[in-house]
Amino acid sequence: MEQQIFYKNDFDDLKNLVSKTKSQNIFIVRGKKSYSSSGAKQFIGQLIDKEEQLTIFDDFVPNPQLDDLKRGIALYRQGSFDLIVAIGGGSTIDMAKLISVYANQDDDIAGLIRGDSQLKDIKTPLIAIPTTAGSGAEATQFAVLYIDKTKYSVEFPLMLPEYVYLSSVFSRSAKPYLTACTGLDAFCQAVESIWSIHSNATSESFALQAVEFIWKNLLKTVLRDDETAREKMQEAAHLAGKAINITKTTAPHSLSYAFTSYYGIPHGHAAALSLPFFLKYNHEVTIEDCNDPRGPEAVRERIKRLLSILDLSIAEAPEAFTVFFNTIGININISSLIDKFNPSLITQNINLQRLSNNPRKITSEAIKKFLKGN
Repeated sequence: MEQQIFYKNDFDDLKNLVSKTKSQNIFIVRGKKSYSSSGAKQFIGQLIDKEEQLTIFDDFVPNPQLDDLKRGIALYRQGSFDLIVAIGGGSTIDMAKLISVYANQDDDIAGLIRGDSQLKDIKTPLIAIPTTAGSGAEATQFAVLYIDKTKYSVEFPLMLPEYVYLSSVFSRSAKPYLTACTGLDAFCQAVESIWSIHSNATSESFALQAVEFIWKNLLKTVLRDDETAREKMQEAAHLAGKAINITKTTAPHSLSYAFTSYYGIPHGHAAALSLPFFLKYNHEVTIEDCNDPRGPEAVRERIKRLLSILDLSIAEAPEAFTVFFNTIGININISSLIDKFNPSLITQNINLQRLSNNPRKITSEAIKKFLKGN
């Protein structure tokens, strides 16, 4: 499906699109605190003439659970809706994507999430308006949902939003740490997409451009609140999302979910924890442990193109990544970050699906080495 993208200067076109739907037939999925602080509330008031007639859903946690989705679907089914508008961060957009598809299904929701039964090709059209620059959720057909601390990455082509509105104006109120976390989520997505076994010329083009934009602009955005840099970060996040929509993520994201579930570390921060380790690890891939059918040299060539963008050698890159992260306030030293760290919580709760996308086979010894070395 070809998405229709609206930018800041296309507001009137977006408004014309929305005006074709009566207010009472629009279902809004939004963040809670960020809805007012980001300017999203004012924006929706300008976009939709009669805001008081809207049905609003914001009763879900930052990493949505099955019960959250069931509440959203129950509310949706109380009305008759022609359009869903999602305005918020990655979790908000994921929740809206899930509702747009699962509210139109007859089978048990948990069973559908687990893949026990097939989804029907029916959904409610969706406009995604990201208020953070990082998740790229508006550009993917995936959504994350947790059931009893187990993370499920749901994939279905119809979950890709039909319409997207991109503007950095919503992220200006975000605190520096949140800006850093969301920016690093996009950075990890882009880097992982480059070395993923599913990469191709299109995904690599998206990912390399995203990496370049983030490397040059995230520090300026976090430390200086530079408006031009913030615009570039919004574009980078969308590009990274387009890249992983083709390739999916790999080892760093696979390990990240347990750090978020059990230690409350925000997703982008959690993904960054292992990125320097896996950069070196994947570069050392051999014929014997290569997952990529194109072979180990093809993996190294892609990493070489990544490093060329950053003007780094493989010897310099892991430390350079760590310094970059520290400069924007992201500590990736687990022992100083987490009190009473229990490595088994990570090793026992790894997303194996994401591990299989990694270009080098990952052994339990490799994971223990990362956890011990950190």
